[in-house]
Amino acid sequence: MVTSRANPFADEVLERRYVDYAYDQPGSLPGTLQIKANAIPPRIVLIDYSADKAERFVVANPMECADYLDRESVSWIDIHGLGQEDTWRQIGQVFNLHPVVLEDVVNVPQRPKAEDYGDQLVVVLHMVMILPGQEHFLNEQVSFVLDKNHLLTVQEEPDYDCFQLVRDRIRFNKGTIRQRQADYLLYSLLDAVVDGIFPVLEHYGERIETLEREVTNAPTVHTLNEIHQIKRELLTLRRSIWPQREAIAVLLREDCTLIRPAVKVYLRDCYEHVVQSLDMLETYRELASSLMDVYLSSVSNKMNEVMKTLTVISTIFIPLTFVAGIYGMNFSPSASPWNMPELNWYWGYPGVWLLMIAIAAGLFYFFWRRGWFENFSAVKPTRSKSL
Repeated sequence: MVTSRANPFADEVLERRYVDYAYDQPGSLPGTLQIKANAIPPRIVLIDYSADKAERFVVANPMECADYLDRESVSWIDIHGLGQEDTWRQIGQVFNLHPVVLEDVVNVPQRPKAEDYGDQLVVVLHMVMILPGQEHFLNEQVSFVLDKNHLLTVQEEPDYDCFQLVRDRIRFNKGTIRQRQADYLLYSLLDAVVDGIFPVLEHYGERIETLEREVTNAPTVHTLNEIHQIKRELLTLRRSIWPQREAIAVLLREDCTLIRPAVKVYLRDCYEHVVQSLDMLETYRELASSLMDVYLSSVSNKMNEVMKTLTVISTIFIPLTFVAGIYGMNFSPSASPWNMPELNWYWGYPGVWLLMIAIAAGLFYFFWRRGWFENFSAVKPTRSKSL
């Protein structure tokens, strides 16, 4: 289970996979922050880069980020953890975040969306991952706030994300990311989130294949539980991925000044990847639903095999029981010549045995000729007719 992770908040991961979207209490003020008592304190990592150089360091105080917001270089402020309300109030002041934006970033989970605030662009997505050695996926909200020369990202967990390749591209100056602006950095991170869906879908595809073999060969109650579990997880995964298609579509449709037309070309490719992942997800959901029908058919076939075996045994022994019952009535042949004269025959007992064996063998041959001993679930090979 995912709850075996070695951090104090691992027990909440399984719960977060099935939790509904966050909502405020009726009558709450806009910008009300709902911070859990055991939430991780924010850890701020700032990456500032240009075509010539790149530097990375941990920021102890949010106010230290203010010097990097008006530079010509691109600044990526990556925040992990949603604890300490006072710190988040300072972050909202430093980055000039609207109270509603700060609320959407901190109060998780939110529905994936994209909103243009004129001087800022806010994107909320769900990042899904399969941790090494784990069976269930991790669903984590990641928020993006794009400004002219900087990008703010907020994640729930400090340990895992899918942005390491982007960090390496910045650090080692791979590709053209350091020659681009902050909007291209936003695309790169969005593309990393979208591409991270495919390993999760591949994992569930392998689980479905395993269940298909188990359902057809030896279905058990555990198999039924696995089918229900995988159907529920795929439904949760769909709830996370489906709104992300609309969020990226908003970035393509809206005339946002913070995203250049050249970057929108890349966003179209990102949108196509989301659509492709949704197609795969719907296919897996249909396969998971069909597994229930296959399971019921397999159980029914197994029951038919048992009933067929019992029927054959009963049918063979019914005439034998009839013969044994006749000769078990003990009518005295001395009282009447019609009262079981076979009791006085010299070969009477062996004769009855031969009769019962002959009846059983005859019935067995008859059932075999009728094909009753063939497996119902076995598929007979068909001969191909040559033209």
